[in-house]
Amino acid sequence: MSTIDQSRLLQMRSSILNQNEALQRAAGRGGAGGVDGAAGTLDFGSAISAALQQVNAQQSKASEITEAYERGDTHDIVSVMIERQKASLGFETTLQVRNKLLSAYRDIMNIPV
Repeated sequence: MSTIDQSRLLQMRSSILNQNEALQRAAGRGGAGGVDGAAGTLDFGSAISAALQQVNAQQSKASEITEAYERGDTHDIVSVMIERQKASLGFETTLQVRNKLLSAYRDIMNIPV
């Protein structure tokens, strides 16, 4: 039986890590913040927080453009309605994700141990 060559193992490990970094760069993640280096996955809390911030920003934008239309600053009703629909869709999506998370939590809590 042959012995394990540690230098060969370290070389293989280094090669795998280099390939992993190259794949992450190609995917556009590049080891940026919010990515767990060990698993290579996004942190769930930061992903939810980022999504909620985007929904909030969209709703703020829709409110601003609606107020501008009401003041008479703009006459483009189409863009106002599109922004309001985007905000509504983002809110509905957030609501459905919350409902699914609550449902999953209830299911987990009802699992007999």
